[in-house]
Amino acid sequence: MGNTEGAYDYIIVGAGSAGCVLANRLSADPGNRVLLLEAGGNDTSPWIHIPVGYFKTMHNPKTDWCYLTDPDPGIADRRLQWPRGKVLGGSSSLNGLLYIRGHREDYDRWRDLGNPGWGYEDLLPYFIRSEDQCRGANRYHGVGGPLRVSDLRLRREIAERFIKGAEEIGIPPNDDFNGEEQEGVGYFQQTAYRGMRISAAKAFLKPARKRPNLHVELRAHMRRLLLDGPRATGVEYQQGDGVLRRAYARAEVILAAGAIGSPQILQCSGIGDGKHLQELGIPVVHHLPGVGSNLQDHLQVRLVFKTGLPTMNDEVNSLIKRAWVGLQYGLFRTGPMTLAASQVCIFTRSNPSVERPDIQFHMQPLSADKPGEGPHPFSAFTASVCQLRPESRGQVRIVSPDPLQYPSIQPNYLSSELDQRVTVGGIKVARRIAAAPSLAPHILEEYVPGAEFQSDEELLEAARRFSQTIYHPAGTCKMGVDGHAVVDARLRVHGVEGLRVVDAAVMPEITSGNTNAPVIMIAEKASDMILEDARRGETAAGAGSEAGP
Repeated sequence: MGNTEGAYDYIIVGAGSAGCVLANRLSADPGNRVLLLEAGGNDTSPWIHIPVGYFKTMHNPKTDWCYLTDPDPGIADRRLQWPRGKVLGGSSSLNGLLYIRGHREDYDRWRDLGNPGWGYEDLLPYFIRSEDQCRGANRYHGVGGPLRVSDLRLRREIAERFIKGAEEIGIPPNDDFNGEEQEGVGYFQQTAYRGMRISAAKAFLKPARKRPNLHVELRAHMRRLLLDGPRATGVEYQQGDGVLRRAYARAEVILAAGAIGSPQILQCSGIGDGKHLQELGIPVVHHLPGVGSNLQDHLQVRLVFKTGLPTMNDEVNSLIKRAWVGLQYGLFRTGPMTLAASQVCIFTRSNPSVERPDIQFHMQPLSADKPGEGPHPFSAFTASVCQLRPESRGQVRIVSPDPLQYPSIQPNYLSSELDQRVTVGGIKVARRIAAAPSLAPHILEEYVPGAEFQSDEELLEAARRFSQTIYHPAGTCKMGVDGHAVVDARLRVHGVEGLRVVDAAVMPEITSGNTNAPVIMIAEKASDMILEDARRGETAAGAGSEAGP
């Protein structure tokens, strides 16, 4: 192993949603020495902790990796900004705070794809374990866990009318999308407490940082994995002084760098598609062609409707009003600054023949062109609709051996005929809600994309022109047994010992909804598997076999 000065039992790369959970659970045993590496800095900015602060932290290089996709023909050759957290808490410090677990069949599908132990009933205890649900405990929810889950502290008339409009077109009411049934319309819950964001860093890492066996290194940018033959033995990383440092793992290295970072680290370390690595002059340690492939994301089409009713656009359109908003928050932790990314959620079907919900709405009682640019100077609301289970697959591929150079990100949005059809169907459902009796009298105009888009071909063109990511990249180190799987059902990298991936990259198929709660669940389960394997003396050594045919 070489110089073991600076040796740890576990090295975790990435202090995002998964990494914070792992650091907490693995360091709970004082006999485990744990190193947590984070490329970003501390989560001291007040905007991280104010719910509406994502307007300030997204696209801010102090807290965001500020990734940019390649031009994508599926969306009119546009390049999209892909925010990813570069700070303690990772994307849970930037996201919209929405707590959605996904549909039970998502996880049953994971199990049936060759991943035993990943069915819904297997995973429900991990969702419950992490949760501190404001409504109390029941079959689906828990109390006393690190992650606070609360009801929204904001209600607006336009949101109530949107809910009634959805019900009028046949969408049932639902006050718990994470309970017995996902389908329906109602208010989101959020990862917040008394008007403050509860990131994974606050929920899981902060209580553990006082432990002497947990060491956290900030602004530590990974260069590569250290490998001794087929075994990962440690990591090489660089901090602000430019000096390369090494740390060694007696048991395991765990990549929790996300759906972009984890495949990039593997490829820079010689683990990936051998032909591609050779083209870049990287020695091939292990040919694993699935690394970086299977990229999935939720693409949203944002419909904006001008309305005669007041919206939150009107609440912040002057200095006096913005001062009042700030005063409400400062004194009472209420008002618009407690706003999650959306208020109203809908899970429904793009057409009646679909077996389960295949589209999701995020309704906001405001409108803007982009986060951070401020609301429109008129009353309007936004109804974003996304396809939940896209068929389109993209990839993340490094373009240089230099780990500081960003990889190529190609989502391949709307490359599937099914994705095109479901997306067009989602726009039609949004328009049906806007035309419902509770809402129609108050709609002045469809501002985006506009009434000129009518035929299916025109609506698909609108989707290509006006869509945006909903910030859910996943799948690039997928779990499974086929020739493009990267990890097995215990999240051990195929063909490499002592190495796991634990983050959204391992999802074989993206979950039906927002991805933060599922990533936390994945890390909860992974921590149990890691500790179980250690007790059996296995660590990640059982991953030495190749992926299946």
